[in-house]
Amino acid sequence: MAYTENQQFIVDRINPQLNDSYWQDWRWQLKNSIRTVQAFEKVLNIRFEEDERSKIETITEKFPIAITPYYLSLIDREHFREDPIYRQSFPNLLEANIAEYDLSDPLAEDKDSPVPGITHRYPDRVLFHVSNTCSMYCRHCTRKRKVGDLDCIPSREVIKSGLDYIRRSPEVRDVLLSGGDPLMLSDDHLEWILAEVRDIPHVEIIRIGTRMPVVLPYRITDDLVTMLKRYQPVWINTHFNHPREITRSSKEAVRKLADGGFPLGNQSVLLAGVNDCPRIMKTLVHKLVHNRIRPYYLYQCDLSEGLSYFRTPVGKGIEIMENLIGHTSGFARPIYVIDAPGGGGKIPVLPNYILSWSTNKVVLRNYEGVITTYKEPDTYKNVSCNMECNDCRLPLNLDEAEETEAIGISRLLADYEEDISLVPANNERMNRRKNEQ
Repeated sequence: MAYTENQQFIVDRINPQLNDSYWQDWRWQLKNSIRTVQAFEKVLNIRFEEDERSKIETITEKFPIAITPYYLSLIDREHFREDPIYRQSFPNLLEANIAEYDLSDPLAEDKDSPVPGITHRYPDRVLFHVSNTCSMYCRHCTRKRKVGDLDCIPSREVIKSGLDYIRRSPEVRDVLLSGGDPLMLSDDHLEWILAEVRDIPHVEIIRIGTRMPVVLPYRITDDLVTMLKRYQPVWINTHFNHPREITRSSKEAVRKLADGGFPLGNQSVLLAGVNDCPRIMKTLVHKLVHNRIRPYYLYQCDLSEGLSYFRTPVGKGIEIMENLIGHTSGFARPIYVIDAPGGGGKIPVLPNYILSWSTNKVVLRNYEGVITTYKEPDTYKNVSCNMECNDCRLPLNLDEAEETEAIGISRLLADYEEDISLVPANNERMNRRKNEQ
């Protein structure tokens, strides 16, 4: 291989005699990851003032550093403080500012954990924490409380406990392997987990959430791809936040995965000073789809500790979506979501396109500002549902109807439920009714 200019610079600072093959060895990359402020200064040939260095080191005691030489080589050394790669990977002094609304576990994943390693929030799917380490510790990580904590590495017993929970939960059809990064596991250990999950009859889909194609693309080896193919269908979501992360090496990594038959999605986080610009996001999604990656989610930054400086107003996300909807292909647009604090799950946030409606017309606007109407049908025979699919006039011919109870708004819409309202548990008016009885 031919090093880029920045890669050559990094190599010369680590080991001038390095053989080319080592640079592309993901284990060498992990072994030589930058984990201290001093190492960062040495390899990039920069110097922090003593006071700043001391404050950064204090931050790393709680939120550690880990940056692969590859990802480090993407930093613009001449303007590193404004560089989007630097901002995602190196501590900011503002991380020390813990806002009053910051939360250690903003998504309440631990509260929704029936057994260690499992988060069961949605009816038919679970998050399976199989690793708590990453090749690069993102400064905006929502799991900063545990990622990098050596005391939280899932043991084989914890993994088995998670597998047992999935086995005895027949409603679970979709299992997402997450962490940390699942691809930090060895091929053999990861295959053991995949084989166990795939052997569960009611699990239809396995997903893997990984940032390896972005921060350590050499982890995507031919052997890994061959192994993963044995457990299809496997969906893979990665995490590109900026167009500069899409390099020759990352393109090769996602090519291997796409050619291996894995559907690829991308989850970006909206980050101030990194990608809070409609032009940057449009460039990113275009590069993603060009490389066969479907933009999946654009996340509003979570309320994790020390991330206030990264957060944008929700209005910035709306502005970005206004610049994508109608301005590029539908499959190139992510869904902008807020992962609700407290564990409410992902809530889609969109610009308003329905302006008004009556019994026979809907008034809408398009991305250009054109206002139009859609005529409702004069005759529509509503299909009432009693959950008796065998008696339904619709020719669905479903072998097995979903038997889970409707919840939330879907429960209010269901014909077979008698509920007419949803009432908070601590509603004062309802409490008075109970007390008066």
